[in-house]
Amino acid sequence: MRVLVIGAGTGGLCLAHGLKRAGIDVTVFERDRDPQHRILGYRVGISPDGSRALAECLPPEVFAEFVRTCARPIRHMNMRTEKLRELLTADVDPGSDPVRSEKSVSRSAMRKALLMGLDDVVRFDKTFTSFARNDDGTVTAFFADGTSATGDVLVAADGANSRVRKQYLPQAQVVDSGVTAIAGKVWLEPGVEVPPGADEAITLLFAPRGASLIIHHMVFDGQDVEPDYLMWGYSASNDKFPALRDATPEQLKQVVLDLTPSWHPALRELVRKADPETVFKIHIRTSEPFGAWEPSNVTLLGDAIHTMTPGRGIGANTALRDAQALCRKLIAVSQGTEELIPAIAAYEADMREYGFKAVLESRDQIDGSAPIHKPVIGRLMLAGFRTFLRVTNRVPALKRKFMAAETELRDTTEQLDSNHEVVRTG
Repeated sequence: MRVLVIGAGTGGLCLAHGLKRAGIDVTVFERDRDPQHRILGYRVGISPDGSRALAECLPPEVFAEFVRTCARPIRHMNMRTEKLRELLTADVDPGSDPVRSEKSVSRSAMRKALLMGLDDVVRFDKTFTSFARNDDGTVTAFFADGTSATGDVLVAADGANSRVRKQYLPQAQVVDSGVTAIAGKVWLEPGVEVPPGADEAITLLFAPRGASLIIHHMVFDGQDVEPDYLMWGYSASNDKFPALRDATPEQLKQVVLDLTPSWHPALRELVRKADPETVFKIHIRTSEPFGAWEPSNVTLLGDAIHTMTPGRGIGANTALRDAQALCRKLIAVSQGTEELIPAIAAYEADMREYGFKAVLESRDQIDGSAPIHKPVIGRLMLAGFRTFLRVTNRVPALKRKFMAAETELRDTTEQLDSNHEVVRTG
């Protein structure tokens, strides 16, 4: 069996490692020109779900390198107003188990780690254009440089703008969530002050008119990983922003400053000090869940099938869960214990259930049409939400229940793990 993977993102590389370890012929095709191609986006939170998938699929030395390049774990959760007034604060136990623990990862460092040992697998500068099914049951992928590749399975791991999905499942739609975000990095150099409580923490700020800000504190023990930084991300409904087409990084920073005139000075200073080369905007999009499709030897994982907003912080982890589940099925096919199409059908049935559920939960958190973004009802909802957080903060039992619910969301694969026995080959 030969597997063709389109896209060298988190899920695609995890799948490639798992298949290669099992002795399965796999090739990954990536449109970036080389491994050093600039990757936008900063922190990724890898949950116990994601860590287990990586630990299962990656060779031990690659998983160890992944863990080594993680930032120091998050130990605090802060929820505050735009004036930095406390709403809820809680300690977070990241766990000491290298597998079952929460991890903070830089996207660029993670990709570098996941490329280890795949020099003979990943082909760069390969822009996918289309695929065709052949009479002998194989599938051929075509690329912009005029080349092609033929295999038994084609896996779309090419992200929210997946060209594979657009050809294979034209009914699958990715729509605007109605929310725009602007983000930037502030290098932790002398003279840069960390906002109160933001050390080793995720800080969430909830402001009027549905605006919010997230701050991640990223400190690396490995000196060769990446400079330490604070990442901030401001978001609000699209109608709050001026036209941003062709806006420069400095103009994007000024937009955030113009939208936050009464915010705490320390927050506005973070915006000013962001390195312009790290500032970018994103119109947050989300998939529209839909029904089952006829299974074939073309399948999908990650954002290629279930793009989700960052509202729950589980997009990358869901892609890793896909990679783990699909890898198990393809290994079973290679060992002769399952037939290819029924195995892919079973994978897709499970993936639709948990993947589209994650899409809807994430959309509930980031939706530009939600009442919180409206002038009058939004103020009332914000006041009620702040009151709820303050009460929860003062009642230990409520706080424990609140934090346990967040933990449960990110540690869901115990049953999946216990119901599968994976036999490695190769």
